Amino acid sequence: MRPDVFGHVRLGYVVAESNRLPEWKRFGTEGLGVHVDTAAGGSILFRLDQRERRLIVRPGPAEDVVALGIELCNGALETVCDRLRNCGVRIVESTDEEARERGVQRFVRIAGPKGQSFELFDRASETRQPLAMRASGFVTGECGMGHVAITTREPESMLAFWQDIFDARISDTIDDKIDGVQMDFTFLHVNPRHHSVAIAATRGVRLDPIRTKIHHLNIQAESLDDVTEAYLRCRRSGFAIANSIGEHPNDRELSFYVVTPSGFEIELGWRPIVVPGDRPWPVASYRGISLWGHFPESNSVAARLGRMGRGVRSLFRSEPTVDTGACRERAH
Repeated sequence: MRPDVFGHVRLGYVVAESNRLPEWKRFGTEGLGVHVDTAAGGSILFRLDQRERRLIVRPGPAEDVVALGIELCNGALETVCDRLRNCGVRIVESTDEEARERGVQRFVRIAGPKGQSFELFDRASETRQPLAMRASGFVTGECGMGHVAITTREPESMLAFWQDIFDARISDTIDDKIDGVQMDFTFLHVNPRHHSVAIAATRGVRLDPIRTKIHHLNIQAESLDDVTEAYLRCRRSGFAIANSIGEHPNDRELSFYVVTPSGFEIELGWRPIVVPGDRPWPVASYRGISLWGHFPESNSVAARLGRMGRGVRSLFRSEPTVDTGACRERAH
């Protein structure tokens, strides 16, 4: 019986690349209200807790997320690397400089689904420097930094990747019609956080209308006041609100979505339910992504047409996948 890494996996950090660093700094301090530092090389570093960094925005042209840092504890890193090797996935060791930039001792890099770089690590650096931020705090710990939501034209392959490599479990599913297109959402947990990844796909003809590697990054505030005050600050500061405050039916998180200077979104939420790992979880299906609220605030005709055009163009290019069949066979 193969070892199970469930409960030893969490989102540790996210790396983005942008040439809009002054906007990112203002977005963090004046909008979200997080602690922001500037590294020697110009990177903007967001802190949420005692980790040296959680979101790293380095100089560069991508205007996108360029890496997901996945923390693997208690021997899970070796287990996951073995699985990846069995699947023929190339594993690249980080340089010392790259590890310092991420605030970890070392990491290994792989090319994951959708061509997203995954950086796997087991030891992160912490600091005793106090947090200077407007928010009262963020929920991290064993649940990790938060979650990411990803649109894909290859949802079955992406789902298999998270289940076969990280022992992810399905929390629930949602179907909804967005911009006139039927969408299916699958939510996966790898620890007590309701989901660390959400996979979104169009039903029928598979389109990907999102320019960036992820649709959004979620971080969880300690208080409802943190959410409402950040919502008001973001609006006053001129940052585009993608969706107003609302509540999801599955994790029951109250949240809003704001567009980052690079174009992907950050969801700031409060008090989602916790998934117990010591007993079976009943997988439910829901209709509609929100119980109430989450009204679009930046959904112009031009924006909708842009998404439609990107979706059509996505039909003419392939999306990278990772074949985890060998790992699945060894599990049985």
